[in-house]
Amino acid sequence: MAKGIMIIDGQRVPFDGEKNVLAVIRKAGIDIPTFCYYSELSVHGACRMCMVEDVKTGKLDASCSMEPRDGMEIRTNTAKLLKHRRMILELLLAAHDCSCTTCNKSGNCRLQELAQRFGVRHIRFPNTRPQYEKDNTSYAVFRDPNKCILCGDCVRVCEELQGQGILNFAFRGSELQVMPAFDRKLEETKCVGCGQCAAVCTTGAITVNDQIGTAWRALHDPQKRVVVQIAPAVRVALGEDFGIPAGVNIIDKLVPALKIMGADEVYDTNFGADMTTISEAEEFLQRLKVGGPFPMFTSCCPAWVKYLELNDPKYLRNISTCKSPMEMFAAVIRDKYAAKDAADGRTTYQIAIMPCTAKKMEAARPEFCHDGRPDVDLVLTTRELTDMIREAGIQLNEMELESPDLPFGLGSGAAAIYGVTGGVAEAVVRYCVPDKSKNALRAVSVTDLRGDGAIREVAEELSTCGADLDGKIIAHCSGATSSETLAACRDAGACVASMHPLYAVSSRFGCWKELGRAWFSLEGDEAAVRTLEKLLDRLGNKHGRIDAAQKTRYHAAAVMASNLVVGLYDMAAGELARCGLDRAEAESALAALFLGNAQHIAADGVEASLTGPAARGDQATINGHLACLDSRDRQGYELLTEELFEIAARRE
Repeated sequence: MAKGIMIIDGQRVPFDGEKNVLAVIRKAGIDIPTFCYYSELSVHGACRMCMVEDVKTGKLDASCSMEPRDGMEIRTNTAKLLKHRRMILELLLAAHDCSCTTCNKSGNCRLQELAQRFGVRHIRFPNTRPQYEKDNTSYAVFRDPNKCILCGDCVRVCEELQGQGILNFAFRGSELQVMPAFDRKLEETKCVGCGQCAAVCTTGAITVNDQIGTAWRALHDPQKRVVVQIAPAVRVALGEDFGIPAGVNIIDKLVPALKIMGADEVYDTNFGADMTTISEAEEFLQRLKVGGPFPMFTSCCPAWVKYLELNDPKYLRNISTCKSPMEMFAAVIRDKYAAKDAADGRTTYQIAIMPCTAKKMEAARPEFCHDGRPDVDLVLTTRELTDMIREAGIQLNEMELESPDLPFGLGSGAAAIYGVTGGVAEAVVRYCVPDKSKNALRAVSVTDLRGDGAIREVAEELSTCGADLDGKIIAHCSGATSSETLAACRDAGACVASMHPLYAVSSRFGCWKELGRAWFSLEGDEAAVRTLEKLLDRLGNKHGRIDAAQKTRYHAAAVMASNLVVGLYDMAAGELARCGLDRAEAESALAALFLGNAQHIAADGVEASLTGPAARGDQATINGHLACLDSRDRQGYELLTEELFEIAARRE
């Protein structure tokens, strides 16, 4: 990673691995305006708001696409830059539907914010942009092309993060637009309703499908019994907008707030999650009896379900047939109040407060509708509920605490982990475990349910697929795990082992050609290890046995000699680059030094190959090195030098 010092507005600002000048500027505490930059997306460089001025040349460049260089001197706030940014804002506003006071994004609009910040009060140019048709066909989001500033954020998030590519640029020049292919409506595309486009949109061009008005009408209708369910993610996210620390559970404040707004009963969706856990666990056990289909996916995410429907329908058989917690809970409420509604002449109206726009789409699916009505009448997002609370004038942080109504206000710990990656699977497995003691359930939480256990999974499949494993030898080539991960195969009669090449496998497709040079580590059942030793002898590979209990330590050693060396090489190349070489030249220059040293170590051993100031006890030179290095490199240099002194002492 590049390291160095930049001069920004007269300040010396060190950089260490920042991918662009914009990041270094923000590191220095300077707020550079942008429309099209998100660190997790590719650099687009379309808006040109982040331009900076090179002090030496006077040239303006976009800081988002500039690589920081040692000694670079720039200014972020000059008369030329101020004029430039105001002009951009003026041109954007000239081609923009400026109905700001009635826009869903008003108060949360980047264009509005920057126009105010830079004092744009007058627009000199007429709006010659044609009026485009709005798109309200999606249950999840609303598209207004007249408010689009062509920053491309929605295009990139849909393609790069979601892998959908629903939106893209069309036409050229003044006719440039962002739209689905062939100007289709969103409902006619493969959009899954995830709402990420609305999340990154800097203006009101794409917004969440606002249903606040519908919610207020239901809450104020005396003929409707309004029942609200609140998802766990909402209760820990909403408080931030009201000055409550992030992550604090505010369900007990939301309950009285919703009742002031007109809700009759308020429940926790955790109750529905518990029902889903039980239902999915029973389905999982049934699939185990009949042999699948596996893997089994939860149906909790409607965007995921729709993605498979549209893109990979062959996997639909792997999705659980159970409803999501929201829909399962809604079905219970519908049945519970059916007789009561008939008796008192009211209609139960269900509102779900959910963190995901796709839930709006899920509520409208025909399989969740009965007698011409959806089980969940309305889905509101966290943002919509925030706006409603503010509209009602409720001071949320001053609400007296009130628990959700009973009996559906209760929930277990299983429901609470639904928001964790792998949490639904873990909740299902916990339910299936006969021993519900704390220690047993804790053991479940640390298994491979939340991570990569591919070798173990394959071993278990092999042991249960009907294949005759008796007397067979089964080995894996992982450096990080021992042969015990194949225990299921051993139980089925096989001899198991691990056989790991101590070699850098940088390519899965070509490195096998180089394995003739590799030294192999072996451990496992004696019969398997002996057979593998004979195989390696025949191939001409050197090998040795290790203790299975020390496999993790062995792998750490491999990482030191392989992966960490890459880090050291990168550090050295970075320091050479600071001496005036370009990066490619620096890496090339070090090649002979690195390869020569590696050959000496391989041929003569560590002690005989040691050279440099540590070998001769030259502490003054080492101190000079430490003085010129940045803190992180200095720490690494110090620690490794201590190791080199020990090697030198062994040599004496």
